[in-house]
Amino acid sequence: MAAQIHTLVSAKWLLDAIKKNRIGPKLRLLDASWYLAKTKRDARAEFVRTHIPGASFFDIDDCCDKNTELDHMLPTPERFSEYVEELGIGNETHVVVYDTHDVGAFSAPRVWWMFRLFGHNTVSVLDGGMKNWLHNKYPVTAEYTKPEPQKFKASQNKSWVKNYEDILENVQTRKVQVVDARSAGRFRGTEPEPRDDVLPGHYPGAINIPFYSIFNQSGEVMPTEDLAKLYKEAGVDVQKPLWTSCGSGVTACVIILGAHLLGHPGPCLYDGSWTEWFKRAPAEYIVSEGQDKSK
Repeated sequence: MAAQIHTLVSAKWLLDAIKKNRIGPKLRLLDASWYLAKTKRDARAEFVRTHIPGASFFDIDDCCDKNTELDHMLPTPERFSEYVEELGIGNETHVVVYDTHDVGAFSAPRVWWMFRLFGHNTVSVLDGGMKNWLHNKYPVTAEYTKPEPQKFKASQNKSWVKNYEDILENVQTRKVQVVDARSAGRFRGTEPEPRDDVLPGHYPGAINIPFYSIFNQSGEVMPTEDLAKLYKEAGVDVQKPLWTSCGSGVTACVIILGAHLLGHPGPCLYDGSWTEWFKRAPAEYIVSEGQDKSK
């Protein structure tokens, strides 16, 4: 494409695109909001009531692997292609993703990363999300027109996805730095997990950077120099291989987004994340200041 695609686009840039009627086959806007069950928020219902003009809804609980007990695990390339085609997205479409979380971004980076994983690099995150959009008093609507389907062919960079066995081996070898995006309390084991069948804690050797740490008060990603300082002070070397994790593979992608902005060539995701690890790992591989898994 002639135009450079930026990882982050501003609310002003998107407003200008909407005013110029650029939303269409060449530019698609996705509301990728998702909330934990305990919040009792229905992201799709909220989208129906109000969204940024021209947006379609991307449901990570629908575009996923339905043959696993774990939530919203990655779909096959074929399933991903079918799903995004119905959203009016083709291989030449610039995709902009946002969500409605009050920190600025929560689930949008997961969808941003999914597009990149499946070979589509012309994808951006709306910096500040709906939070910053509303702060600027930009327009929202309940109107929705289903886009005309397009053709999309996905590939997949399988090396970017890590599984339980990969983490298990790395716990023993400590060859790769693993960053956990959950809150400090969940990481340490002093605050409860949002899922009733999972206790808090972390993998041996893991590094904690809570996902919300990378945003400023407006919900926008902090300046690059501050982001670099955050990662460095946490003990992360963005010149070396980096794997990420969280509760179920969603907010870990915020850490991937930050590392990508700092020039990392390919941060990886443990898709099953802490939910899978807690259920499968032996007790000695769960570090916690709280309740012991074996009890």
